[in-house]
Amino acid sequence: LPRYFVGVLDKDSGQMEVYNAEIFNMQPLLSEGEGSKQKSRVEVKQRVLQLVGGNAGVSNKVVTVQSAALSRYALLRYKVSSVQQCVLIRISLAQMDLCIEAFGTSKQKRALNSRRMNAVGNDILNTAVTKAAANIIDAKGVTALIQDVAQDDVQNISIFLPPCNEDADKPENVYKFEDILSPAEYEALRVPAAVFVNITPEEITKKTEDKSHCSFVLEKLKFLPTDENSRDYKARCLWFLDTLIKFSYLKVIKKKHPMGPECPHIISRKLMKDFTSLTYNNGSVQNLISASMKAKITAYVIALALHINNFQIDLTVLQNDMKLQESRMMDIAKAMRLKVSKAKGMPGLESDHSHKLGTLSLPLPVQKVSGNQRKRKKMN
Repeated sequence: LPRYFVGVLDKDSGQMEVYNAEIFNMQPLLSEGEGSKQKSRVEVKQRVLQLVGGNAGVSNKVVTVQSAALSRYALLRYKVSSVQQCVLIRISLAQMDLCIEAFGTSKQKRALNSRRMNAVGNDILNTAVTKAAANIIDAKGVTALIQDVAQDDVQNISIFLPPCNEDADKPENVYKFEDILSPAEYEALRVPAAVFVNITPEEITKKTEDKSHCSFVLEKLKFLPTDENSRDYKARCLWFLDTLIKFSYLKVIKKKHPMGPECPHIISRKLMKDFTSLTYNNGSVQNLISASMKAKITAYVIALALHINNFQIDLTVLQNDMKLQESRMMDIAKAMRLKVSKAKGMPGLESDHSHKLGTLSLPLPVQKVSGNQRKRKKMN
């Protein structure tokens, strides 16, 4: 049979004394009513005293409890004839509470009372929430609630979309370029984008191997126009789009210039102002890229990509670059009034049916709220 020992460390001398120990399984003595509970506490206390010494001169005041709720063991320390003894008792959580009531310190008893009060508060809160939910379901019905949730999803996404001109006469006027990049911001991109203007095929191959830029940008760099003005325009747009996607990977912004010194000050300020949320943490204000801010970044990436690629883009490529789920990408694309189709027939994608294309064309499709929403778990 295994033997059990308990070590008692003397903090003054640094030496440990080892004592024989026994494990006792205590059975709970719990009944309803305050009188029964008081009786159980007395019985548990007497049982503990019996285990640690019975009538051998053990006093209630010298018995202390050290409990570990996870292991559900109680270490009882006591003195008999000026000799310290220990016993390790395996008990249930209910028994542990009774032991704390009988032998626990003031701190342990306060913690026990707090835990019991919290349990009562949680029960009251859960009951109130359940009752309120049942009342709402009875009043509106399950179908109406599902439609409300679907409508809220569309409205929540729409808040973070670029300004949309539904009366535009051309696709380029639906999401105006000036609403994505102001003239001053566009001018500031001239210097950092020069590396794309003068890029060589060898450099593109190396960047592709190093994966130093997102897939959408690397693919478009291969087909930059030869016309100087068009080439400069696309280079600036691609540089900002790549920076915007990399910025979306961050969580909490801790640096003043998170995208490095090569990023113009006006662009850094735009990223911090337009695409982060302020949060208060550990006594200081921080810039955070929340889920809603990532949705906003995605919407602006789509709008800029449409201007770069003649208003038809591969949504799957951008989805992978943004590290999003397909359903989230499709929700944002449809909220932006894009027509989504399969990639069949596009150059280089004839055999790939998994890619989704997004096309911005006039007239804009009407938003459908409830009918085309993806299925949700049925509510009972």
